[in-house]
Amino acid sequence: MAGRLWISVWFILTAPLMLWDAGFCLMRPRSMVGGDLHWIWAFYEFYGDVDHVYGVKAFEDGEGFANAAAVLNVIENVFGIVYLWTTHVWPSELATLAGYTGSAMTLAKTLLYVSQEYFCGFCATGHNTLSGMLCYWILPNVAWITMSGLIMYHLGKDIVRSSRLTSGRVKCE
Repeated sequence: MAGRLWISVWFILTAPLMLWDAGFCLMRPRSMVGGDLHWIWAFYEFYGDVDHVYGVKAFEDGEGFANAAAVLNVIENVFGIVYLWTTHVWPSELATLAGYTGSAMTLAKTLLYVSQEYFCGFCATGHNTLSGMLCYWILPNVAWITMSGLIMYHLGKDIVRSSRLTSGRVKCE
């Protein structure tokens, strides 16, 4: 487990970002421009123009995708924190499963988000310039997909290895 420090670093770096994002969505309209808590999420004034899922119109129209994704962010973070706790504070065999589960949720949610945008004809992001789309939407989603997939791959190998050992088949790669 010690050889997976990069996974812990990823969970440590992304947990505050994901919780901040979830907070913005779940605290709307107070987190939006004009709200008493907007100062915490001032960046979203800009990002709501990049990705209209986060914008005022989507909120006013009652679109629920951002809030649904925010709830998943919180659950994913619970699994990430359990991974960190059971890896570094109170070691447990559950660490691998927790990290894998949180990453699988992140990957699935990100692929759903990207797919939804693709199938609606880029209805929330298509207005951006290519460079804006690349910087603020494509590259961040590629990072989430890549890192979640890598974590799943490595922790999945650990789960398979553990399963083989406990079933009496010691053939490990």
